[in-house]
Amino acid sequence: MVTSVEPLQAPVEPDEALRRIAFLLERERAGSYRVEAFRRAVVTVRETPAEELASRHEDGTLQQLAGIGKSTASVVGEALSGELPAYLQTLQDKARPLVRGGEELFAHLKGDCHSHSSWSDGGSPIEEMVLTAVELGHEWLVLTDHSPQLRVANGLTAERLTQQLRIVDRVNASLGDTFTLLKGIEVDILDDGSLDQTPAMLAKLDVVTASVHSKLRMNAAPMTRRMVAAVSNPRVNVLGHCTGRLVTGSRGTRPPSEFDARAVFEACAQHGTAVEINSRPERCDPPDELVRLALDLGCLFAVDSDAHAPGQLEMKAYGCERAERLGIPEDRIVTTWDVERLTEWARPA
Repeated sequence: MVTSVEPLQAPVEPDEALRRIAFLLERERAGSYRVEAFRRAVVTVRETPAEELASRHEDGTLQQLAGIGKSTASVVGEALSGELPAYLQTLQDKARPLVRGGEELFAHLKGDCHSHSSWSDGGSPIEEMVLTAVELGHEWLVLTDHSPQLRVANGLTAERLTQQLRIVDRVNASLGDTFTLLKGIEVDILDDGSLDQTPAMLAKLDVVTASVHSKLRMNAAPMTRRMVAAVSNPRVNVLGHCTGRLVTGSRGTRPPSEFDARAVFEACAQHGTAVEINSRPERCDPPDELVRLALDLGCLFAVDSDAHAPGQLEMKAYGCERAERLGIPEDRIVTTWDVERLTEWARPA
């Protein structure tokens, strides 16, 4: 199978055709402006009565709707005619596996401890992230939007996070027992190793991923103290993209932070904090040699997507290839655990 989502066949609803195109574009890391055009069109189609869509298709006025351009109008029109839109067919035909290797582990993943929505710097609403996770066969997803200090990423204040938690409750109420959206955060590790959110708010969360986003070039000794303090905090469950490096992509490259990896991973092992294998191709973090060190020291791992859009949730395939190639036992990867085991680990009594 090329992707974890079955290809669509005709007939298809216009909004589903547009959603799938956006997913496939995100999956291949297309320009955000192209993706956003299709995501905007989804909203317009869903807000327009079916009778109006049909009449506009008949008289050729679909493009008069806000958010509908030439390409998206073609998709909507072909779907309304009972055809599989040609652009969708093209994208489905050219889709290829993201990476060779790791397929067995990927098939056993049950969730993701690191995902973002439009509440911080993600590109889609919470509901769209959840729907795509369900389509990918997930059983659970942790919503981990950024914390307040990361203003460039629209980090959530305690007040906004409180609002988001209410939405998570409503989403879960609508899903029943089929899927669980877990309350989480990607909390910044501050200079002294403390966390960028109040203890009272952190106590309300199911899973906490902690990451360094500032002063990445800090000297090794204080950086080590900073990271050890964070992973030793009983409220931290996952150490996110630990080196902060960038190896490719539109943001350029960035060297890894300097720290005593042995000391940090020993603290992770001692406190049951999982080391994230960040699956984003531009991060590929930590590098193989550090994954091996964490493995030797007895650490748990989380193969995460760090998805900022629905089509990026499948990027865990890259992390699975690395984890499988480096010989990490499946049982030490918390993203293969069912939701009951995960939450018992993350929030021990």
